Amino acid sequence: MSASESLREAPATGLAAVLTDLAAALPGLDVRAGSSDTVLYLDDAATRSSRREASVGPAVAFPSTPAEVQEIVRTAARHGVTIVPRGAGSGLSGGASATVDQLVVSTARLNRILEVSPLDEVAVVEPGVLNAALNEHLAPFGLFYAPDPASWEISSIGGNVATNAGGLRCAKYGVTRESVLALDVVLADGELITIGHRSIKGVAGLDLVSLFVGSEGILGIVVRITVRLRPVPVARRTVSAFFDDTAAGASALAAITGSPVRPAVIEFLDGRTLANIDRHQGTDLRQRGGALLLIELDGYGIDDQFADLRDALEAVGGRVTAETDAGGEALWALRRGGRGRDERTWFAGGDIAVPKSRIGDVFAAFPALEERYGVEIGAVAHAGDGNLHPVITRPIPDGGDPFAPPRDLHDAADELARLALGLGGTVSGEHGIGTVKRDLAALEFSPRSREAQLAIKTALDPFELFNPGKAL
Repeated sequence: MSASESLREAPATGLAAVLTDLAAALPGLDVRAGSSDTVLYLDDAATRSSRREASVGPAVAFPSTPAEVQEIVRTAARHGVTIVPRGAGSGLSGGASATVDQLVVSTARLNRILEVSPLDEVAVVEPGVLNAALNEHLAPFGLFYAPDPASWEISSIGGNVATNAGGLRCAKYGVTRESVLALDVVLADGELITIGHRSIKGVAGLDLVSLFVGSEGILGIVVRITVRLRPVPVARRTVSAFFDDTAAGASALAAITGSPVRPAVIEFLDGRTLANIDRHQGTDLRQRGGALLLIELDGYGIDDQFADLRDALEAVGGRVTAETDAGGEALWALRRGGRGRDERTWFAGGDIAVPKSRIGDVFAAFPALEERYGVEIGAVAHAGDGNLHPVITRPIPDGGDPFAPPRDLHDAADELARLALGLGGTVSGEHGIGTVKRDLAALEFSPRSREAQLAIKTALDPFELFNPGKAL
């Protein structure tokens, strides 16, 4: 009997049987029954507040080797218990949300950097390695791992792979998919396979690595990742360009594209975002202008790059400054973590993306949406690749439930997603679909496209073992 046939005939004997069998087969495995101590594992960062009153969480297993992951998967499959793979829990789409009858498999202890090869410019890591920890380890080699989501200090490489995470450096270095060469994956029958290759180039067969990157844990559990590294640039320089208002700043993005300069990072912060940062951090960004382009240049000829960029941006009304190292670090810290949430304000967010030439059209749509839905909208954008992160807010009236925002906020977010689709974009630029955006994803996928994706899911996971109800 094949492994798939044995799974098909397995009775759904439940979670208790899984925990009993794992205790016998892997006595050294840290596996915890659902309790008040595991409530954190019900959700990721996107959905945590929705179950804030929960008293019991799911069962959680903490494997530390690929072999343990294999045994966990086989055991769960044998008893008909579904698995929720989980990285650091910093996801923003509900991709790691679980129920009390599921088994969460945490990759937090699969956290070893297995190899760094400076001559090949690759590293082999386990999925629990944090993005920041990898780059700290690589510094003595003069290399770095390019993807850098805003949560880079706490997000794991495995989570980056699951969502095809982007970040600030996407303008020059691309999203996670461009930095992943090979994966070791545990499939639904417990088999461990290797896909991809260690070489930078390779065209043999279908590109299964690209299929798994961004699959949000619905196809298998990644236990080892071969990533491409880059040389640390010989120089980096932060450039700020303030504009009178949001429209002027958004229009200025075309000047960068039309210049000979290709920055590593191009971040756009509109007027509402600058005001928010000032309010929560005590800064004075809004006094410097009504919108900000925050740019990082890197590589050789940095002075020539700056001169060309300055000329291009000043020609369209920018007030351009080459920041000092300290000033640049302060601005990047504000970009990554300076925005705050007011306790008396309802909030909805998103991560739409459009062709970068249409970013201005999205910002131009905000006033009409604000009037229609009675909300305020601000956004930051990874402007080098057209990925926007809108923030939609409304003050909470006296007696309002902070955890029950009105439908208007979500309707405004949905309309922004539809706008992005109409401009040739997508409902998710880097956070993934998870549970939060499944309805929006249905607007983007044609029926035939969705059928094809479901067929791939069925081929690799015929009994819906991994992360059911997510992504598709």
